Amino acid sequence: MKFKFDAHQEYQLQAIQAVVNLFAGQPRVEVDLSALVSGPVPAIANRLDLDETALVDNLRSVQAEGGLPPDTALQYIEETTDLVAGSSRVRFANFSVEMETGTGKTYVELRTILELHRSYGMRKFIIVVPSIAIREGILKSLQITAEHFRELYTNLPYRYYVYDSGNLSQVRQFALSNGVEIMIMTLASFNKDMNVIKQSTDRLAGATPIHLVQAARPILILDEPQNMESRKSAQALAALNPLFALRYSATHRNPYNLVHRLTPYEAYRQGLVKRIEVAGMEEVDNANLPFIELRKIVTEKNRVRASLVVHRRMANGTIREAVVTVKPGENLEGKTNRSDYAVFIVEEINPGWDEIRFSNGVTLKVGESTGHDKKAIWEAQILYTLEEHFIKQKRLHALGIKVLSLFFIDRVDNYVNPDSTLRLLFNRCFRQVAAQYPQLCLAIWAQEVVDPEVVQGSYFANRRTKAGEVVYEESITGESQLDRQAYDLIMKDKERLLSFSEPVAFIFSHSALREGWDNPNVFQICTLNQTASEVKKRQEIGRGVRLAVDQSGDRNHEERVNVLTVVANQSYQEYVSRLQTELDEEYTPTEQAPRPTNARQRGQSRLKKAYYLSSEFFGLWEAIKHKTRYLVQIDSQKLISDVVAELDKTIILPPRIEMTKVLLETREEYGFTPMQVSGAKTMIDLAGRYPLPNLVALMEELLERTAPSLRLSRKTLLEIYKRTSNQQSALNNPQEFANVTVGIIRRHLMDQLVAGIRYEKIGAWYEMTRFADPDFLESWQEYLVPAEHSLYDPVILDSDAEREFLQTLERRRDVKLYVKLPKWFTVDTPVGGYNPDWAIVIEPIDVHGQPTGEQQVYLVHETKDTTDPDKLRPDEWRRIQCGEKHFKDTLGVEFDWGPELKE
Repeated sequence: MKFKFDAHQEYQLQAIQAVVNLFAGQPRVEVDLSALVSGPVPAIANRLDLDETALVDNLRSVQAEGGLPPDTALQYIEETTDLVAGSSRVRFANFSVEMETGTGKTYVELRTILELHRSYGMRKFIIVVPSIAIREGILKSLQITAEHFRELYTNLPYRYYVYDSGNLSQVRQFALSNGVEIMIMTLASFNKDMNVIKQSTDRLAGATPIHLVQAARPILILDEPQNMESRKSAQALAALNPLFALRYSATHRNPYNLVHRLTPYEAYRQGLVKRIEVAGMEEVDNANLPFIELRKIVTEKNRVRASLVVHRRMANGTIREAVVTVKPGENLEGKTNRSDYAVFIVEEINPGWDEIRFSNGVTLKVGESTGHDKKAIWEAQILYTLEEHFIKQKRLHALGIKVLSLFFIDRVDNYVNPDSTLRLLFNRCFRQVAAQYPQLCLAIWAQEVVDPEVVQGSYFANRRTKAGEVVYEESITGESQLDRQAYDLIMKDKERLLSFSEPVAFIFSHSALREGWDNPNVFQICTLNQTASEVKKRQEIGRGVRLAVDQSGDRNHEERVNVLTVVANQSYQEYVSRLQTELDEEYTPTEQAPRPTNARQRGQSRLKKAYYLSSEFFGLWEAIKHKTRYLVQIDSQKLISDVVAELDKTIILPPRIEMTKVLLETREEYGFTPMQVSGAKTMIDLAGRYPLPNLVALMEELLERTAPSLRLSRKTLLEIYKRTSNQQSALNNPQEFANVTVGIIRRHLMDQLVAGIRYEKIGAWYEMTRFADPDFLESWQEYLVPAEHSLYDPVILDSDAEREFLQTLERRRDVKLYVKLPKWFTVDTPVGGYNPDWAIVIEPIDVHGQPTGEQQVYLVHETKDTTDPDKLRPDEWRRIQCGEKHFKDTLGVEFDWGPELKE
């Protein structure tokens, strides 16, 4: 097959023309042979006659045309370097083009080179890349576009080649040629003094190769320049003595003089890339092992701390993921409120090695975790990726489209050996899924039973960091001929990889393929990362967003065909959230809507002395001030029967790896919204994989550690377990069984406590003087509401419902005085302290609004926006019931609740 190219895609032409228009007014420079003898080093060089003012004017015009923020000056890189005449300052302008991955960025780069030559006679270009993968991608693009460009530019001659330190005649040709020269160089080939290009050599009659390059005044095409932002990189680029640099990326770190932008949102909306769906994998209902993930290590002065993700027991008994900070010597039991973390005492935090070590021997590096079934998650991811692969291949085979799946891993050892975990998992899952599609296997691989080893290919590179630079070195997974063939297939021969005659359809790699490599027929990307990936989500997705091609090389534009499925090792919410955060950091405007002018000002609520000293308030306080204690009775047998009856009917699911899939939709100007397209699907059942704890002791701990703390005898807890018919759930998922059972116990126990509660005075009370010391309260101005009949003015309110209720109190002619009760005024209940909202003095009036002379009514009111107990949280309703027993039954004070004050 041969790739086919469309020369008339408007979004690509706009990017090309933006760069060409930067140099409007520049005359076309023809070959000047006198330059070969006029300078110290013979070369035919690029030339730019426009001054800085003209370039800035052109830049602003281009930016205005593209709707980009205008720049007021050119952005230069300026460094001292060694030129042929000695040390000198080199200064060159930079211009950036931002195009979403998969929209033909490399095509635009190459065609821009030819347009600059056609328009202005520019002819010496160096494409600088940070990695081998990108170098191979550029070289491949030059090869497959050659025929297309010959037709488009009427056989314009141009040469392209990868710089080879063993073939320095290329460098002489680059300098002396009067044609278009395109040389591809990795940054590593010229960023060190020891590089061959910087050494004088007899092969060039004693000349230094880089001096020949400098004399040609090359135009630099920086592909993925965000990987070349260090000072060392700037010095290396300046050493080439460029005329200027054009920077191409989808993810610029520093967008020097941006001249064109195609955002991911626009590419998505216009259908220029595949639509994206995310299949999130996560462990569900599994707290059977203590989970710990080391997120980061922070050093501050003489302190070192670690940020951990743990599963913490909350006050209501549920277990949730939480981030905690620890220092050496701390025990995670206190941080998590769970005794099974007691064996995790922080022994050492080592920032040099980015790791934490616990007293029980567990050691974690940043991004690593313990306490979850990583192998099961990998298996679920691989299994689902294969299912999606075969489903799509069955649909697309008739369209002549071969489906590819890409697996990202970060530890090569997990795959490369025959007995490596991921390789064994893939082979087993492949056999399982492929067995369901014998006819498809026959059509694709010419046999119904396919050897999984035949359909795999892999590429890995050694990745190292030195002086802030990320460098990739070519590495093939082995020395066999098969390994070399796999490398050539993945990196150099896209056409063959896309052909049905080539059996490889599943590619394993790591972050080396994060930039510079993609394939239009990657339909699944599976992220099998064991540690926290340094690769951004946009970079992962970028490997497969290009629109698919068929066996004839024609691009397919059908929306239903072009869907990329990302199989993530986290929930879809987490994946989409991180993707959106990355995009927000780059695209969302930072300006926020201004807050009201007084919103963040502090204000005071003052005690009204006249009301405080009045007989009405004194009488009210004398009525409600008393403290009480409560007495309860428990019917143990009824409790056991009620709990067992509910527990028998409760479905307790086993721990499992669950998949939920969403399709990303664009929203507004910036942003993706996940639209769920599948229900939660169990991929792996984890039942029975974990040791059975002492369930009675575990339930006892849960009751005691959950607020409010409760105690039941072990005999009662054991009786509940013995009588339930749901014991298999305890074997399948002991932690969840204990959580659910304790939740049921608490509900029925609380219902019994509240139903039979009695209050009695204890001869103590709240002192009225606490209102006057101090005689004011502070709050934010936005929470203060003016009030005429309140003990305080203005009143500090917590909600809109309270605001509406206050307005009712102010309108009522029978309300003599009211007070928003302070936080320190509480009533003890079995479900925690209860702080009612209002205490009110009501003077009875007749139909004409005149006082009747009857005794004033003291009322305590709880503001809720409903009068339906079923719409309240259970503990809210229980506290209200206890409040009524305390005030009405014990103190003789009227008690009411709801959104309104009753007549």
